[in-house]
Amino acid sequence: MHATSDFDDLAADLARNFQRIRQQTERLIAPLSAEDCQLQSMPDASPAKWHLAHTTWFFETFVLERFEAAFTPFDGHFRVLFNSYYNGIGDKHPRAQRGLVSRPTLQEVMVYRVQVDARVLKLLTTANQGTRSELAPLITLGLHHEQQHQELLLTDIKHALSINPRQSAYMAPQPQAVVQTQPLRWHAYAGGLVSHGYDAPLDGEFAFDNETPRHRVFIAPFELASRPVSNGEMMAFIADGGYQRPELWLSMGWDWVTMGARRWPLYWQGKAGDCQYFTLQGLQAVNPTAPVCHLSYFEADALARWADARLPTEFEWELAARALPLKTAQTANFADQALYQPVPQPHSDDSPAQFFGDVWEWTQSNYNPYPGYQAWEGVVGEYNGKFMCNQFVLRGGSCATPQSHIRASYRNFFPPDAQWQFSGLRLARNA
Repeated sequence: MHATSDFDDLAADLARNFQRIRQQTERLIAPLSAEDCQLQSMPDASPAKWHLAHTTWFFETFVLERFEAAFTPFDGHFRVLFNSYYNGIGDKHPRAQRGLVSRPTLQEVMVYRVQVDARVLKLLTTANQGTRSELAPLITLGLHHEQQHQELLLTDIKHALSINPRQSAYMAPQPQAVVQTQPLRWHAYAGGLVSHGYDAPLDGEFAFDNETPRHRVFIAPFELASRPVSNGEMMAFIADGGYQRPELWLSMGWDWVTMGARRWPLYWQGKAGDCQYFTLQGLQAVNPTAPVCHLSYFEADALARWADARLPTEFEWELAARALPLKTAQTANFADQALYQPVPQPHSDDSPAQFFGDVWEWTQSNYNPYPGYQAWEGVVGEYNGKFMCNQFVLRGGSCATPQSHIRASYRNFFPPDAQWQFSGLRLARNA
């Protein structure tokens, strides 16, 4: 009887978490019109409506279809329309054409969400213990998947709104922190043979497969900067001709600069000495003390080289992050903290800071499998492993990341030319 009660408590906790995260996604579209939710400004981004539908498709396809008695899809066409990259499921609508799917309407997608939510919650409540033990990890994966799409929804709508000549704000401007940023300081780490990867006691009950298995890595002594690189330091890079100096850039990066005629970060505009940037709160003066963001790997690498430094490896980053007090990640500037302000904030402390929140930090590490890596079984095994090519690892989360979604072992990854995420950098150098 005690075991049954425990299962009931776990199911109740999971149901509450399911409702909380699903409702948070819907809160994110509250400032948007139906027309806003239809926008797709580039192939890498997706319409808000698609994010709403795809995250629901995940639960319908991987949970209801497998476990619900007499399963019937909400709409058979959705299996193709809202499949992202799961080849094991079947055909997919072309990614670059998601913005052309005007039907179903936003209203129909919201009805889809309501129905699937009710069915998942009913299944979780009525299933026996054996089924619940299989349901729980899939639902938990679906919720972390949804939190990834919450962040993508914000970055994608920011890009779409920035293209409109009106540059309308996603949300009303909020007072920004005004602090005296400390000079960048260096902190030394001895390195050594270090255990690396997901550590359940420290990182929580969930991790993606790409964070495992835990293994040992040798790290040479190194130093890391006390904080991410600031907008002010990026201004100095620009003023010193950073975007015109090929010796600072990787070969592919220099091609990227010249082909795109790039001269400063994404969303920056104006002229030297009077720079503005587009934020989710509209057009604002560039805050020189806030972390610079929306940098590609190419820009981060060039800026680090200009500063006579380098990007850290993901192993160095994790070692330093784990040396911080556990409360650091709990009080950082994440999307669901600080009254929800998805704008990177400055920091006044000269101790190692801002490893979590504000900006994702590029590392020099290729996104590769850890020794002994095994993808999850079944179709969900396509989630991470098949992307381990031509990508670089980012760490720490950003101001658009939900706090409950991040941990020290979390590995984000993007190709080196990606800019539209809240991506910045922290300098490293050899000891």
